[in-house]
Formats: sequence, structure tokens, C-alpha cells
Amino acid sequence: MSRRPEILFPLFAEMETLPGVGPKTAQHLAQIGLERPRDLLLHLPHSVVDRRRRATIRGMELPAVATVEVTVGTHRPSRTKAGAYRVHVSDAETEFQLVFFHARGDYLKRLLPEGSRRLVSGRVEFFDGMAQMPHPDHVQLPGEADEVPEFEPVYPLTHGVTLKAMTKAVEAALDRAPDLAEWIDTAQVRSRHWPTWREALAAAHAPEGAISEVDPARERLAYDELFAHQLTLALARRSVKRGKGLETRGDGRLRRRVLGALDYAPTGAQSRAVIEIERDMAGPERMSRLLQGDVGAGKTLVAFMALLIAVEAGGQGVLMAPTEILARQHLESLGPLAEAAGVRVECLTGRDKGAERRGRLERLARGEIDILVGTHAVFQANVEFHDLRLAVIDEQHRFGVRQRMDLMRKGRAPDVLVMTATPIPRSLALATHGDMDVSVLDEKPPGRKPVTTALISLGRLDEVVDHLRRAVAEGRQAYWVCPLVEESEISDLTAAEDRFKRLRAALGEGVVGLVHGQMPVAEKDAAMAEFVAGRTKVLVATTVIEVGVNVPNASIMVIERAEIFGLAQLHQLRGRVGRGAAASTCLLLYRAPLGEAAERRLSLLRETEDGFRIAEVDLEMRGAGDLIGTAQSGLPRFRVADLERHASLMAVAQSDARALLTQDETLEGPRGQAARVLLWLMGQDEAIRLISVG
Repeated sequence: MSRRPEILFPLFAEMETLPGVGPKTAQHLAQIGLERPRDLLLHLPHSVVDRRRRATIRGMELPAVATVEVTVGTHRPSRTKAGAYRVHVSDAETEFQLVFFHARGDYLKRLLPEGSRRLVSGRVEFFDGMAQMPHPDHVQLPGEADEVPEFEPVYPLTHGVTLKAMTKAVEAALDRAPDLAEWIDTAQVRSRHWPTWREALAAAHAPEGAISEVDPARERLAYDELFAHQLTLALARRSVKRGKGLETRGDGRLRRRVLGALDYAPTGAQSRAVIEIERDMAGPERMSRLLQGDVGAGKTLVAFMALLIAVEAGGQGVLMAPTEILARQHLESLGPLAEAAGVRVECLTGRDKGAERRGRLERLARGEIDILVGTHAVFQANVEFHDLRLAVIDEQHRFGVRQRMDLMRKGRAPDVLVMTATPIPRSLALATHGDMDVSVLDEKPPGRKPVTTALISLGRLDEVVDHLRRAVAEGRQAYWVCPLVEESEISDLTAAEDRFKRLRAALGEGVVGLVHGQMPVAEKDAAMAEFVAGRTKVLVATTVIEVGVNVPNASIMVIERAEIFGLAQLHQLRGRVGRGAAASTCLLLYRAPLGEAAERRLSLLRETEDGFRIAEVDLEMRGAGDLIGTAQSGLPRFRVADLERHASLMAVAQSDARALLTQDETLEGPRGQAARVLLWLMGQDEAIRLISVG
């Protein structure tokens, strides 16, 4: 079923085919990711309004929503155009007012004729000693009481879309949702008391009472999302494993040279990871492994050892980084190790042009380059390897499943090792790397000094600058990280450009450098080179230095307006120091007063350097939704599932996805066919492609 089944066609129609949705409304809905009727199905209400009828508002704790039948009394129009138009009404026991602003009197007299009976529903509050209902949400004839729902769902909205319009669009989308065959194992549905998919949608959009996250309908829809995602990862994993790998066995000669040149012994975790990688590479199936480690855990050495296995076996390796700065940093850090091993390492980025680029590509194709370090440029069609055995991808969260698959097609059947310097909680690891085996580096090499972290108010900025002046005089180096590049009229955050000018004035010409993502590449590289060489002592930067930069002499990290950064980002930035012999400090500059959440984040950083602990708290505080963004584009985006709350459900979904593929490898059986429909519903296009090719 490589083509979308006809039963789903109405759910993939244009939004404008729904009643009440015109081009403008469709445009507004698209801004929050609602582009097809299918998307509305999982756009669940975040709360519910209780509109059950009551006889009177007397005795209610106000403010509160009330639905009562009233007798309409006197109309009191406003004396001024901007004033309030009041209509006195009485229920079974008391009187109150309906209040309207900017209202037309003739319309209100037709809607609420004096002496008539009406059912009104809205928020009641006290004002000047009188209960009033400003702008009732519903005004109905008593015989039309069914028009007012007992429990009204409240949806997340966007500019230009009212709750009434959203509710109408969702109801129309629900009318298009067909009854579908079940993709979940029957025993599991029964044991968890889950409704069918169609019943779950209906129940989730018509909650009776407060929203409950343990509601069977919501839990089932969360599982469906997680199951579709895990099935995609399982298909990707099968695609990798199915391709017969080259049995890559090294003889250890190059690795022994590198180990002999080191002035320290690898940690037990590093040695264990190399053994796991070596075993996978020697096997008949392609390796697909994640190397996860905290800042400074020694991932680069493990990756280089893995690349040397490929070279020892007569093949080539590639190390791909997300940015040019990081790629060139890898090239520099691997230089001494490559020289010790006697292997040829070169770099390929988008900046390489002309004859130099052609010559490099020719040497690569002839096998005269053992290890290529590069950026996304290595994806390009004209990049050919003589015998690619291993692809290492650094900072995996910047790349998705499809990009990994594209890189794997560069060789006959290369093994793949992906690295992340961001410790990942188990639930996130399952979400993003469920198609991979995992090696964890949970020790730090000897020599990595602890970093002292301090919280300092911006009111003490002059003291910090004086501290830097003394450090520079002693020959030490420092980073100063700012959240913006240039000053903004709508923001009070200090810009890197402005801080650079101020520090240069305070510390002297030639002492301070500047690096940010908007600079031309040549200028950025030159500024980095000056800092690495020790000619500039203070590097003012944006978060472009978050990963990869390695300057052992830099022992001070200043992060300005630290309260606006995320925990993981702050931890990564702090990891730029503590790499040399000198005691290192990280100064978190904040603007007082700190909010509760910001104070918790910064205090945690002061207390611990354990990246895994920090990652767990980060997920707990921000939730999965906040982790889905351009900086972490490899993470899945879920509408119902929450990676923290549904961690155990994620593990079940992973197990079920793998079990289904084991039982029905081509997804042609009844459950397999149903699962294909789910993949279409959840937008897992890569999974559909993997099935069709495979």
C-alpha cells in the first residue's frame, strides 16, 4: 500500500473543504500546524467548560460559568458610545445583569425581548455589588437547550480563529473519520480498556468533566502516535540490518599506534564502547549504533578508533558534523592522532570550490583519503568513496532518519555510528533513536577538572570585567556568550556586537575577539583561529560555540542573561571549559529578579555537572513540546503523547512495533495493513517509503 488508501481521502482534503473554513482561516490554522482535516483529529481540547443547567446562580462561588433559564427584564442602554448596555434578568431565585459593550440596541431587543424566557450561559462575576454576565457565550430559546453542550471543549487557538470556528472545524473533521481496522494487539486493547480509534477520537473531543491525562481515550491516542513513530524507526532499523553489511575486521595495528601516543589511558566506558563497535562492524549486518556521552566523556577518541577499524580493513571512513566550525575543529583535534596512526585525513565543506574541491573528490574516489571529515556537503551526489566502510555522524539531533539513510547509500553497505554530546533521558532516547543500538560513555577521562559554577547578578558586571582583566594578565583565556547578535529595539538582551565593543574598550585592542553565526565564514574562522592560537584572550560569541570548540587554555565561561537559556544549552556551553590544567569557572550572569523556573535551572547547574541528571530535569521542567524546535529538529513532534508522562507507553510501543514486524515482515496481514493506515494518518511518510522499497 504505497498509495494512500481511499478511505482516508476526505481527511487529506484541503482545509477549505470544511464548513466555515475559508482561505484566511486555513492560513491561520496552518500557522499552528493544522493543514489538513487529519491534523484536527489530534488537536485535542486543553480544558472543558461545565455548562450543565442549574436553577439559579444564588450560592455559586463567583466568578464561575453558569447556565440558567431567565426571565428578561428591563433594558438599560448606555448613555455613551463606549459604555455598557445592561439587561436585567431573573432566574428562579435571584436577579443579575447581562452586560454588553459596543452593542446595537435593536439587535439586543430582538435577541432578548422584555418579558421573554431565555437560556443564557456565560461567566458570572461580581461588579459593584451586583452579579453580572458580560457577553453571554450562549443565548437560546428554552426549547433549544440542546444547542448548549453540558461540557464544552476549549481548544488551543491561534490569531484569527475563534473557539466557535475551531469547534465547528473539528466537528466537521470528526464526521470524516471512518471506522478503521485495529492495529493494536487485541489483548492489549482489552487489558488497558482502550476504546477503538474512532471511539477514542469522539471521547477525547467530548470530555465529560475535567480533562484527565489518564483517560483511556487520550492514552490510546497517545499510544497510536508513539506506535506509528516506533514502527517508522523499526522499519528504518530493518532497512539498515537487512542490507548485508561488509564484515569489517581490523587488525588493531593503527589503534595500537594511537593508544601508544596518548598520555593517558582510555576510560573503561571508552574501551567498552570500542569493543561494542568492533563487534558490530565485524558482523554480517550493518551497524546502526548511537554513541551517547556527556560533555568531555571522550566521544571523539572512540569515534576515531572506530574509523581506524575501517581503515585497518582496507576501507574508508567519514565523519560528518553539522557546521563548518565543528568539522574543522574535528580535523584539527584528529590531526595529531591521525599522524600517530599514519592515516590520511582531509576535510570537505561547502566552502571548498574549484580545482581544490575536484582534486579532493578525485583522491577520495581513488582511495587516497582514508578518513574524510565534512559537513552536509558529503551528501552531494558527486561525492564518491572508493570503499566507504563507516559513517560517523556527530550531533545526531541535527539530522533526521532520512538524512542518515541518504548517507548510508554512499557506500556498498557502510556501518553507521552517530554521536550526541547531549545526554538524553531514556524516554527521549527511545523516541529519537529507537532504531539504533546504544553505547553510553558514563565516565570522564582523567585530567578533566571540575568546573566551579557561580550565579552572579548583572548588577555586579564591573566585578566580572575586573576578574577577566586579571585573568587575561595571567595569560588565561575566557569565553563570553551573549544571546543575540545585534541590539534589538524590542529586546533588552545584550547583543554580542555591543558586548564585544564594551569589552574591547575595557580590556584593550587585540584582546577581544568576536564570533557569531551571521559573520562571513572566513571572518568567523579567522576569529576562531586567533583565539585557538591564544592571540586573543576573550572570545565574545553567540551559541555558535555550543559544541565542538576545544581550547584547553580557556578556563572561564561567562554566560550573559543565563536565565533565558535552556538547561541543556547551558550545560553544553559550560563544557567548553575545564579542558586544561587550570581550575575553571562558569559565571552565570542573570538579571534580577529571577523567576521560579529560572532559579531552579541555574541552581541545578551550580549543584551538578552530571549531564544525565540535568537532561532529566530539563525534560521534566520543559516537557517534550518545548524540546521540539529548529535546534532539535531530529526529535519527533507529538500532538497527544508526552515523552515524559508517557515514557512507559513509549517502551511498550517500541516492543509492539518490533513484534509486529517480526510476525508480519511486509505488513501485508490484517494488522499490518491496519498499521499502514495508521502510518498515513500520522504523517510517517518515511515509513511508507521504506515499506515500498522494501
